[in-house]
Amino acid sequence: MDVDSVNIISPDVYTVNICGKIFFMKAKTYHHGNLKETLISAGLAILAEQGVEGLSLRSVAKKIGVSHAAPYNHFSNKQALLAAISTAGHEQLHQVLLNTFEKSKRSSPNIISEIAWAYLQFALDNPSKFKLMFSGALEEERDHPDFVEVSQKSIALFEEIITFCQGKGQLPSGNVEVIAIKLWSLAHGFAYLMLENQFPREYLQGKKLKELLKVMVS
Repeated sequence: MDVDSVNIISPDVYTVNICGKIFFMKAKTYHHGNLKETLISAGLAILAEQGVEGLSLRSVAKKIGVSHAAPYNHFSNKQALLAAISTAGHEQLHQVLLNTFEKSKRSSPNIISEIAWAYLQFALDNPSKFKLMFSGALEEERDHPDFVEVSQKSIALFEEIITFCQGKGQLPSGNVEVIAIKLWSLAHGFAYLMLENQFPREYLQGKKLKELLKVMVS
């Protein structure tokens, strides 16, 4: 069958031009309970396999077997999909750090090292998501209020943790923002070097990562 053209006129209807005759077709519908979450999961899988360059609304639609128009019900463009993936990642990381803080502040003599360890574990468990979250691939962050909200929430949590640790004598007094820059840079830099396998083997040989990280942030 020779198809001259296909024209999508709505997310659910498209026309097919076959030898000059126009046929109206109904797009295949997707009956999953949460298409948006499935698209985000597919996007993460593509990021892991092909990087940001391989990610598009068309590619995620193809991966889960829905029409090319289906993702537009949830995402206006690739940037919107990137924002959703990044937002979900930051929400997950925020919850991990919050849970770690709530648990460690009752008993740990070194809360910051527990927070840094949780941060590293999140990065190692979710490498593609973690890299995207801090890649700068999201071009206009302010256009995505959910992303901005969770980013600010995570920063506020980190500052709360630092202030709490100062009150317990686990961190020196001083400007919270400056201490935050120092500690975040140490934990994030360590995590990223681990993800990229950039440490010389002898640097890590015979050492426990958690103890090494504790020395760094203490």
